[in-house]
Formats: sequence, C-alpha cells, structure tokens
Amino acid sequence: MKKIIISFLTVVFFNHFSVKAQKQPNIVLLYADDISARELPIYNSTAWSPPKGGTTSNEKYKAKTPVLDRLAAEGLYIKTAWAATVCGPSRAMMMTGRYAHLHKWWHNKDKGKAPNKKGSWNLYDSSPHTIAHIAKAGGYATYWAGKTQMNIDGFPFDEGCFTPGEGSYNKAIHTTDFRLESRKINGKKKIFNADTNKEIHKKSYVQSGWYWKPHVQLLNHPKAKEKLEWWPNDKASKKEFGLHTFGPDVELNFTFDFIERKVKEDKPFFVYHTSHLGHDAWDFLHPLSGNKWPGTPKISWDGKKYTRVTPKVTGDHGEYNTYGTITESGIHNHVNYLDYQVWQYMNKFKELGIANNTIFIFCADNGTSGYGKSSPVSQKGTHVPLIIYAPGMNLTKKGAQDVLANMADLVPTIAELGNVKIPDSYEINGESLIPFITTNKKKHREWIYGYHKETTLIRGDYVMKDGNNIWYDVSEYPADLISFPKIKDWSTVSEAHRKERDELMKVVPKFDLHATEHDAPKKKIKVAPLSQKK
Repeated sequence: MKKIIISFLTVVFFNHFSVKAQKQPNIVLLYADDISARELPIYNSTAWSPPKGGTTSNEKYKAKTPVLDRLAAEGLYIKTAWAATVCGPSRAMMMTGRYAHLHKWWHNKDKGKAPNKKGSWNLYDSSPHTIAHIAKAGGYATYWAGKTQMNIDGFPFDEGCFTPGEGSYNKAIHTTDFRLESRKINGKKKIFNADTNKEIHKKSYVQSGWYWKPHVQLLNHPKAKEKLEWWPNDKASKKEFGLHTFGPDVELNFTFDFIERKVKEDKPFFVYHTSHLGHDAWDFLHPLSGNKWPGTPKISWDGKKYTRVTPKVTGDHGEYNTYGTITESGIHNHVNYLDYQVWQYMNKFKELGIANNTIFIFCADNGTSGYGKSSPVSQKGTHVPLIIYAPGMNLTKKGAQDVLANMADLVPTIAELGNVKIPDSYEINGESLIPFITTNKKKHREWIYGYHKETTLIRGDYVMKDGNNIWYDVSEYPADLISFPKIKDWSTVSEAHRKERDELMKVVPKFDLHATEHDAPKKKIKVAPLSQKK
C-alpha cells in the first residue's frame, strides 16, 4: 500500500496526528461484554457487582485496572456513554451506527422479520454500510475476534477468530465437550452438560464453552484449509489444547498474529475485538458451584508490569483440580483480566513500533448481568464505559469528559479516521467523535438514545426518560451513578429542565416505531455506495 504523507493527513484529519505518525492510523476496538460503567474504577462509583450478581460496596470485589486507568488519564473517557439495554441490539447499534427503527433488532428475542419473512433481518441487509464495510472502504485490513451472536456471512472481515464460532450452539463440536445441549427426553426438551452427561436442573440455556477448553473457529486463516475452520486444526495446536486453554487468550493470540502480519505488509488494520470477558457463563470446571462468572488465569500487577500464572487443570467429567492457578468467580476478575489484555495490546504496539500510530478504543455493549443487563430502569442497562487512547493524535481533551456519547458514534468516527464518506442519503444515527476530541468543541451530542423491546430511553444534560416513561433529573451525578432523583412535579425543576424535556420528546417519535414498523420494509433498499473523501 502506498504511504500517505503528512500533508495528506493534515488535510484529511485536520492535523489530528503528530508529525511522528506518517501513516493512516490503525484502529483496535475492544468491545467487552455485559460490563456497566460502574465496574471500572475510573467512574468512581460507590457500588459495583459482587460474584453472585447484584450490588455491593465491598472493596474486595472492586476491579483493579491500572492500565485502563492510565489510558483514560493520558487519553480520555466519556462520563456518560450509552448502548442499548442488551447485547444483540447493542451490537447492532455498534456495527451499523443506527438505531432499531432501521436495523430492527429491538431485543435479543425481538427482531424484525426479513422481507421474505424467513428469519430475522441480517444487519448487513438492513444496513449495508456496516463497521466492516466502512473499514474496508478506508483501506483497512480487517479482523473480528471473539463473540459473534449473529450470521457472519455478509460482513467483509478479512479474517477472524470466534469463541465460539457460528453454528457451535447446536452441534456436537469434535474439539471439546464443554457444552450445554438440548436433548429430547420422553418428548420434552431438557438441557444436558455434555461433559458430565448429566441433566442441568439449574435454569440455564444452550451454550458452548467460550472460556475454558473453548470452542474456537478461524475465519480465512492463511494456514487453514477451509474458510471457516475449527481450531485446534494441526498437530501442534492439538497437542497444546486442553483444559488449561482459556478462550480469551486464544483469540488475542490469533489477533496478534494478524496484526504482526499486517505490520510486516505495511498495511493499516482495523481490529473489532468482541471479547466474552464480562459475560456470565456455565462454569464447566465447577459445574455444581452455581458460579456466575467462571474464574480467569491468575494475574498480578507489581506497579509496572503484569505477571500471569500458567493455568494447570486436570480431571474429567465435571471433577477438576485447578491447583490454585485460576481465580475465584466474579466479574471483577474478568475486568482485571481485560486490563491485563489491554496491557498486552500496548506492549505489542510498542514492540512493533506502531504505538503512536494506533488508536485504541475500549467500551462495552450493555450493563452488567444481575444488575443492569436488559433493564429499562433509569440508565442501568445502557450506561457503559468508553475510553479512547490515541498517543499519536493531537487530542484537545484529556481524562474525564462530562459529555454524552452513543455506541452508534463509533461507525462515523471510524469512517472519519479512514477518510470514508458515507452518502448523505444513508441515515446514520451516530455522530463522529473526532471533532470533539481534536478541537475546542465543548459538547459532543445534545442527547443520547437507547431501546428495549417496545420501549425507548433518552437523555440530555438535564433530564432523562427511561423505558418505563419515568423522568429523572440528571443534572448532577449520584455517587452510585444510578440513583437520580425522579421528577414527579415539573414545577420543582428549572425552566432548562422543562425545555430539554420538550426537545427530547420531539426526538423520540422518529425512532419509536416498534408498533408500526417492526419488520423489514417490503421494498428492497437502494443504497448509494461509500466513497473516499476528496
């Protein structure tokens, strides 16, 4: 690929990058799973989630994130960033830059039908300019690692590593028996643990193991024989794979392999890393424990670097010994491990000499399970972390930013970084963050929006309406980030509050189309192509 000189960057990126950055910036977007903003220490919440779910102020269960803390201080983080209330619709927002009135993913089990009424509408059909299409149009080599939760066929990612991959939920995969599967017994469906061959009496759902002894699929790996191939897939990987194999490590290793190859090829890259970390799961190593979040490999921070304990696990059929190498259950340990992986990312960028030309974004898809996930109450389900770290970028903002942002904003942000023009006729609900983080612009957005089935949530600087149509005064943040005072008498708040309420209520009808436009339109959508800005 021809090198882009600094004068071109000056015109295109409005002098966003320092003279040290001679190339188009690489982008890594780490999208964590089911993690409320309150779980990260930078948000200074007085409450977070204990191992069984719910709320605690016990410091024992507070995550420790020295690396993310540093990135947030040297880069910036958004105080109020919103997604949708649950994973599918949030990922739809992230990948399309649009709200549910267009992509029709109203909730995990409430998706608009495709035009032929056969199944739900694919995101790349409802919204042809997805995050992958835009990155490709910007000249990026693209990689998708981690969770999919959707049909991946129409996304133009060059390569991927999925844990688990598409189709692993209902098939017996030869690589591992860490799987809960549905079996019909006497005409009734029951859930069984394939590892123990015992019925699960605790309420659960069909799932593949994505943490220990995980299901892994590779997309277009250069050494694979098939386009979508199960891993381990050769003698060396089969010898190494086992009970001690941790899915998040596998996906990061393959991601680093991709990054190393692209740097060697002098090709800019976009990594969409949708980690499972943060998501609760069946604990196959402790099947009778009732653990909500399986443990991770043990790590320790000495003030400068992380040390990881090599996991050791022996046993079979639900009876395992972990020899003290794995943490106890708890989302705080998942957040800690994410911090360790971010540290690995930073080291890899430095090792490859691309630290000043790589933008790193950390965010999450919705609130924590057992607290905010799938909740329309206040901003429990929608409030997520958002950190942007860009050491080679001339940022005009540092640290905490008391502004509003949506996960939909990442699509137009990446488009601007890639110098991609989205046609004016194509509706995008996100707004690029680049003008805010690189100029003296004081506000990013006037309002942010979320959705939960047939309900809508919207928030400005002064007031917020949740999915239960309850209004809150959000002019000041409560210590727990959630206990905003309810507005029961509008005469008790300021004129600014009332004015903003009226403005927000003008916005809602544009998107509140669950009852009237639930499914895909009958006519085929005609979309103008993406193009490079001149």
